[in-house]
Amino acid sequence: MTRKLPALTPDNRAFWQGGAEGRLQMHHCNACARFFHPPAPICPRCLSLEVGPRAVSGRGKVLTYTVNHQAWRADLQLPYVVAIVGLADQEGLRFVSNIVGTEPDQVAIGMPVQVRFEQVEDVWLPLFERAA
Repeated sequence: MTRKLPALTPDNRAFWQGGAEGRLQMHHCNACARFFHPPAPICPRCLSLEVGPRAVSGRGKVLTYTVNHQAWRADLQLPYVVAIVGLADQEGLRFVSNIVGTEPDQVAIGMPVQVRFEQVEDVWLPLFERAA
């Protein structure tokens, strides 16, 4: 089974390829100084066109999670954890991803995490692992 990768566009290229330099890049509005995700050509808060990618720390904490035992894709090793991570850079900036490198029964709400990247062709998938 071939993994379906996101189509790269001018708006999302920095997000999907920032991992090549080890950076999680989120869109940022220069007018209202807010990060937002997913990337878009206009700020969803103030409707400014003054937006573009900017690196965030990649640090956060698990806000909620689920342990999945269903083999939805052949490339995922069971069980796996899907979590909503609250990024440390801005209140309310959230990201859905997998928690890796930690046994599912060791994941907890409030657990500090940091981003790491998995390269698949020309895309770097942001995943999160327990912070060191």
